[in-house]
Amino acid sequence: MSEDAPRFDADLTAPAGARLAIVAARFNEQIVDSLLQGAREALRRHGVVDANVLVVRVPGAFELPLACQRIARSGKVDAVIALGCVIRGDTPHFDYVCSEAARGCSTAALATGVPVAFGVLTTDDIDQALERAGSGAGNKGADAALTAIDMINLGKRLGEQGY
Repeated sequence: MSEDAPRFDADLTAPAGARLAIVAARFNEQIVDSLLQGAREALRRHGVVDANVLVVRVPGAFELPLACQRIARSGKVDAVIALGCVIRGDTPHFDYVCSEAARGCSTAALATGVPVAFGVLTTDDIDQALERAGSGAGNKGADAALTAIDMINLGKRLGEQGY
């Protein structure tokens, strides 16, 4: 690749008028509420106004993909943020829920062309979940919000370059 070729680096400043949706699971609500708070705060800090953020609650992580896909297909948002928390138990249920949530959110993004940022915690225990949903830099909901902004900007820049 030549030095004259376009380069696309991170851009975490939301474009004016950016519209996002946050789809958050109700299961493990205390953890997910912390992720949701982190995501909302990160969006505000990076230029997204509250009026442009739709928040939708679904029963659990398994239900995230369908809601994400419906919202993405609506044409009313620039990106979707999926938030949930699945904590390992004594059965293989954990593995099925985690993989289907991840696969489904990825499929929703690919099918619609709208970024779906995956902010679903998959932890071995409650302590790990609390750590990843903490305040400040450790909040994975905030990380997912920044990913969504970055992908909105990347999509705009790629489009401007004809990609």
